[in-house]
Amino acid sequence: MTTSLGGPPILIAGAGPTGLVLALNLARRHVPFRLIDDSAGPGEHSRAMAVHARTLEFYEQLGLARDVIEAGVRVNGLHLREGRTSGGGREVLHASFANLGGGLSPYPFVLAYPQDDHERFLVTALQAAGGTVEWGRTLTGLTQTDDGVRAQVSRSDGSREVIDASYLCGCDGARSCAREAVGAGFPGGTYEQLFYVADVKIARGFERDLSVTLGKDILALMLPVRSTGMQRLIGLVPRALTDRADLTFEDIRGQVEPLLDVTVTSVNWFSTYRVHHRVADHFKIGRTFLLGDAAHVHSPAGGQGMNTGIGDAMNLGWKLADVVRGRAAVSILDSYEPERIAFARRLVATTDRGFRPLVAGGLGGALMRRVVAPIFFAVGTRFELTRHLLFRTISQTTIHYPDSPLSEGTAGRVHGGDRLPWAGRGGPDNFAALQSLDWQVHVYGVASAALRDACGQLNLALHAFEWSKPAADAGLGRDACYLIRPDGHVGLADASQDVDRLTAYVRRLALRWSPDASSSYPA
Repeated sequence: MTTSLGGPPILIAGAGPTGLVLALNLARRHVPFRLIDDSAGPGEHSRAMAVHARTLEFYEQLGLARDVIEAGVRVNGLHLREGRTSGGGREVLHASFANLGGGLSPYPFVLAYPQDDHERFLVTALQAAGGTVEWGRTLTGLTQTDDGVRAQVSRSDGSREVIDASYLCGCDGARSCAREAVGAGFPGGTYEQLFYVADVKIARGFERDLSVTLGKDILALMLPVRSTGMQRLIGLVPRALTDRADLTFEDIRGQVEPLLDVTVTSVNWFSTYRVHHRVADHFKIGRTFLLGDAAHVHSPAGGQGMNTGIGDAMNLGWKLADVVRGRAAVSILDSYEPERIAFARRLVATTDRGFRPLVAGGLGGALMRRVVAPIFFAVGTRFELTRHLLFRTISQTTIHYPDSPLSEGTAGRVHGGDRLPWAGRGGPDNFAALQSLDWQVHVYGVASAALRDACGQLNLALHAFEWSKPAADAGLGRDACYLIRPDGHVGLADASQDVDRLTAYVRRLALRWSPDASSSYPA
């Protein structure tokens, strides 16, 4: 057994999208870390696929958005079909997803990008940033003190290692060793329905639209996976087959093909699964943090899972980096749990409310699938107001932290804790400045001389944008001062450019931007 004395400030267990994005955050900020994973390499199956607008906004900050979009597939629209238990189905609605969130985000669409390709992309990006993944290393246990964590790690060659670090980030999935080791509960349950998932090619060629077939005891989806021509099929396993331990696609081909009006020519992957809904009772226990599936799992409704884990990583990454570099008070880490656990609980409750009736049996489930859902999709995709509401619901652009200790003030319709609204439609892109991955002040209008002097004394970047209609439409206040966090959320919103208030906020969190603030790792 070996021991890593004087190890890295941060140990990350789990190199899925969550752990990789967290590592990228640290690498871009030049914070040492170790990233371990029990697999031999990136995943080989396309579990999660949807990449939503908020994730793409985060990727823009990391300089990755354009490459991800080029590698993925934009979902063009929706075909809603009514299925019949006697076989077959008919289309009842076609709706376009083009510019679904126009004016709300630089990325007003839904992108399909399979998780295995996604992970390989992130591994390459991490390597380019100077980081690496240590494959074949499994977290098996840990102990904590007031000063750090000691992790027990087993290697694929049978040897063992002890790693000392200041902080441990558990990104190691729903069966998280990190969560179990710190004794965090994982309350929730499992839906009774059995689902199938398959990656296939179909006879009529690649389709970029989402196809949904609903009916009595019927739920079947087809969506694009890869631009090379692969489609994803997801649906309820027929009740008569749910007890089959050796179920294959051939067993359900006769039901699936007529429902979706396709002929499957090849099957790349097939599996069955049950859906869980759980949230850990704590996301921070001492010096251990839980992220992604280690912290929360929920129904696949809306494709929220992977995006939520990436959001966890973006939220925690800058906080850890600022604390480790001596640029913020250690107490800033206490904001991670209340910010992310509140959203995770809302998300599980929301997806549960939508998912249960959609897959339920009996008259209620049939009415939901055959009546309520078609009306919802028809109205939700037809008018700009409802299209924007649908986009906000699934894109994660409405995530906000009103009760966070880091959130203060209101200016215009923007509150402390809100995501900074995008005001770049037809003018300068106010999100471009966020690529600095650092705190900054935004003013939409005129910045006072006093505010400019205060920002100069604090070494705090100030970005003054001309007042514009997009800024007004986004709810920003004219001439207001917004202190923006490194993850693009508003820390302080102040309508009057009160320099004393800004300075008090900075001092409360012990924020520092002097050149020598990154020279040590005291935490």
